Amino acid sequence: MNTPQPLLSESCAHWLDKFICHLQVERGLSAHTLANYRRQLSTVATALDLPDWSALTPTDVKRILSLSKQQGQHARSIALRLSALRTFCRYLIDQHQLFSNPVEGISAPKQGRPLPKQLSVDDMQHLLSQQDNALLALRDKAMFELLYGCGLRLSELTGLNVHDCQADGTLRVRGKGSKERILPMGKMARQALTAWLQVRPQLCTDDEPAVFLSLRKTRISNRQVANRLETMAIEQGLGRKISPHKLRHSFATHVLESSGDLRSVQELLGHANLSTTQVYTHLDFQHLAKVYDSAHPKARKK
Repeated sequence: MNTPQPLLSESCAHWLDKFICHLQVERGLSAHTLANYRRQLSTVATALDLPDWSALTPTDVKRILSLSKQQGQHARSIALRLSALRTFCRYLIDQHQLFSNPVEGISAPKQGRPLPKQLSVDDMQHLLSQQDNALLALRDKAMFELLYGCGLRLSELTGLNVHDCQADGTLRVRGKGSKERILPMGKMARQALTAWLQVRPQLCTDDEPAVFLSLRKTRISNRQVANRLETMAIEQGLGRKISPHKLRHSFATHVLESSGDLRSVQELLGHANLSTTQVYTHLDFQHLAKVYDSAHPKARKK
């Protein structure tokens, strides 16, 4: 017989709702991020059986980290839970619900930072080489040319509206926190987008603003884009799973390898902090190391 799980107390639920509303209105966070905050904080409150957030202590915080580790959660997941809790406690202090932050001074477990996975330039060219004038094929070609050609996040692609496609060949994108940036489109991306926009009326109504649509004549979902990319990769014989985010990683890596300009890559990707972009310098070093090992006389194995 399963043991009933403790429910979130009325007080904890009240302040959690107010916090989520604050993040949505004041910081403009996405629905996905808001759901993550709610899930993490609800887990903490129920696991500790808190009557009220004011009852949270540093000992409780350490206990929840220990419980998370015992449950087999990865260090990154534990760090995200701690970060959500720290932000929430700062909010509660501002709202005079806490007098000190019980999370301050408690460090997240150390975690190795995984390097992004990317496709080679040849693989990218092969993936996007398909020539098909069918309606969905033109749509898919335009989606994936934009993901790779502009380094878009998946949500940025599916959130595009027709008026975001500028006449001067640039793209207006809304990134995390509703921050806008203007991106240049390469020749192949522009051609693919133009070809799609010419046939797009077959799938839309006059008042539909979305650039990319499903067969239901509504804005295409993230899941549908991911499924279509997997299908294209199989059809093109790449023999491995490819995610939309991998196209973004490939864009960043290839631009950095060619230009060496980390700041420009940061702006193109829409990263708020340069440290987020710096992970690609490791990829660039790996590329250079492979070139050295294969080309330098002193590096060749006898």
